[in-house]
Amino acid sequence: MALKRTVHALGAMALTGALILAAAPAASADQTRRDQWALDALQAESVWKVSTGKGVTVALIDNGVNADHIDLTGNVLKGRDFEDNDDDPSPEGSNSGSGHGTAMASIIAAHGHGQEGEDGVKGLAPGAKILPIRSGTNGYADSIRYAVDQGASIINVSEFQTQDLPQDREAVAYAIEHNVLIVSGSGNNGNANIQFPAKYPGVLTVGGVDSSGNVWEKSNYGPEVLLTAPATRIVHAGWPGNTKLSIGNGTSDATAYVSAAAALIRAKFPDLTAGQIANRLVKTAVVPPSAKGISLPDKKYGYGIVNPLMALTKNLPEGSKYGPLRVSGSEASSDAPSSGASDIGTAENKKEDQKQVLFVAVLGVVSLVVIGFIVLLIVKLSRRNKNGSPEGPGGYPNYGQQPSPPHQNPYQQQTAPQQNPYQQPTPPQGQWPPQQ
Repeated sequence: MALKRTVHALGAMALTGALILAAAPAASADQTRRDQWALDALQAESVWKVSTGKGVTVALIDNGVNADHIDLTGNVLKGRDFEDNDDDPSPEGSNSGSGHGTAMASIIAAHGHGQEGEDGVKGLAPGAKILPIRSGTNGYADSIRYAVDQGASIINVSEFQTQDLPQDREAVAYAIEHNVLIVSGSGNNGNANIQFPAKYPGVLTVGGVDSSGNVWEKSNYGPEVLLTAPATRIVHAGWPGNTKLSIGNGTSDATAYVSAAAALIRAKFPDLTAGQIANRLVKTAVVPPSAKGISLPDKKYGYGIVNPLMALTKNLPEGSKYGPLRVSGSEASSDAPSSGASDIGTAENKKEDQKQVLFVAVLGVVSLVVIGFIVLLIVKLSRRNKNGSPEGPGGYPNYGQQPSPPHQNPYQQQTAPQQNPYQQPTPPQGQWPPQQ
């Protein structure tokens, strides 16, 4: 099946015009770090004082990772190759596209080299580990389940396919049930055709922006997009060779930055669910001044550009288990075991239903008591009237008082229209890139 070959080709398109560089003297390496504008935009130096992602494993489902690259050595675990069915998930081939997985790994967890890692490429979560998985030709199910079973808490999928495979949908549900966040790119065609796995319920879908914070012209868009991140002229580790660098564009890169941000949060807040991690990312996202007036979520920006420093430091409630992730239990069968995304959240929905039933019951009892009190009051007043109580015209006691207003149920409240807790009609204003 040519399905995954198309995936890899489209992934390689993110490296169109890639500039392959050999390792050079220190001055050139310093320039490499200066060219990583996204790290400055995402306030990486301040972020690393709070979290580096240490102790977190990010599974990278892609076309292989060069574990021997100078900027990645020690941060790449042993993984799996589902294409050749072996334990060597190294890239194959010699063109720039075959280095796609290595590039994504470096955006997430590269540590640089030289004194204190100040030279070369550095990832947003340099303390995290990469679990490399070379995806096969039959979808993502095996890769996702392997990542979950190997202890990854974040799964990065910087590629996509055109087919909706039931086993893939079930694998995504499996990850969410095991508290693993899947992050996937929206695509690089500049249209509204978001495909899989980004389209599956429960996946955090990412679009791309340029250095000005404007949506990248080739970033796919739609209601599935939840966040955006840097996607243009991104410097990363290359292939072949262990010292090569590359520069490219794509929502693949944006996805890797969001996965790295999620790893930073997981390291600092290990008890949060996957949805609560997404909640922190969504609730702290920003939009540039050029996007003033848009209503969030926006089909291109989602809830805005990822802001990892704020996501790590802002005092926020944990939120619901699934946060902004699009999961639903409305189609689940009550007697069937959980086997797909439609089953996610069923237990929580039942709990909410029970709470509502209890509330209605209590409200009914209170209403009966109030009605009984009113009836008793009317009976007593009627008896007083028969016994000649002083009344003025209209039947009210003539003490200079105004008639009492009609009785209202003190428990009756106007029901406000249900709001999306993540709806932000007025996006957070401020600077892009955010100020230190």
